[in-house]
Formats: sequence, structure tokens, C-alpha cells
Amino acid sequence: QVQLVESGGGLVQAGGSLRLSCAASGSFFSFNGMGWYRQAPGKKREMVAVNSIGGDTTYADFVKGRFIISRDKSKNTVYLQMNSLKPEDTAVYYCNAWGAAESYWGQGTQVTVSS
Repeated sequence: QVQLVESGGGLVQAGGSLRLSCAASGSFFSFNGMGWYRQAPGKKREMVAVNSIGGDTTYADFVKGRFIISRDKSKNTVYLQMNSLKPEDTAVYYCNAWGAAESYWGQGTQVTVSS
């Protein structure tokens, strides 16, 4: 059983910053990658940033230059530093971790950006 627990969400004004954390626990050896997705009300879940085991990082166009994903493999933790937040960044942010044949999701953390 693998658990992903997110933290760090909250309410922030436009232009502000937040840092999300996601810690993995349970029975696993290592993940091929970890990343962040988000889902706004009435919209589909979308990729925000992912980091693969080789170090490759992919960002969605709408966060390039504003968000930074980082990973502490020794702690099985992934972070998302979010800067210059916009009201349209308001969503539930989900942590994802994947192995060779499995994928795990956290419960999500709410990020609300006020204008």
C-alpha cells in the first residue's frame, strides 16, 4: 500500500507564492517519477509539472517560468514551488507517483488565489 500526502495549499493573493509538498510512504522500492496535476471546478485534471527518474522535468506551458518542481529522492518527497500565482491557478492540486506498471494519487490540496 502506497500513500501520498500533500500539504502546503491555502489561500493567497495574486502575485503571491506557495510551496506544496508531497510525501510518499508505504511499500515501494522507488518511483519512476513524481509530479503534480491540478483540477479546477468544471474542468479536467491537467498536468502541471512532472519529474522522471532520469531527472527530466516537464512543465505545462501555463506555469513555465513561475513554478518549479523539485524532488528529494532520499525522502520520497516532491515539491512544487509556485510563484507569481494567478487567480486562474485556483484548483485542487494532486500529487502523482508512478512505477513500471502502477500509478498513485494523493488526496489533493486546495490552492485558492484571490484577485
